[in-house]
Amino acid sequence: VQLQASGGGLVQAGGSLRLSCAASGSIFSFNALAWFRQAPGKQHEWVATITQGGGTEYADSVKGRFTISRDNAENAVYLQMISLKFEDTAVYYCAARRGGVRYDYWGQGTQVTVSS
Repeated sequence: VQLQASGGGLVQAGGSLRLSCAASGSIFSFNALAWFRQAPGKQHEWVATITQGGGTEYADSVKGRFTISRDNAENAVYLQMISLKFEDTAVYYCAARRGGVRYDYWGQGTQVTVSS
């Protein structure tokens, strides 16, 4: 299964963006899907996870502003981002895992740039 992230772009601080991650096959078998991000000069950072059952978790830095969701019928996972801040600027990656804690499937990344 391949993952394709899209939806990034340039937005002013306080604005919104919705990222999409389309899978080439069924995502039903994945027990978790997630979004990560990497800002210039910084380490890879976990952003949010959604489980097969629909449970969600968020990094403290995005809690209350970002919402992760999945559509098994569309084989897609989304990240709705509101109240964007300059520090949200990063390349965002979607990822998936079938079990355990390691994410084995990664999308190519989509750039999000927030201007202050």
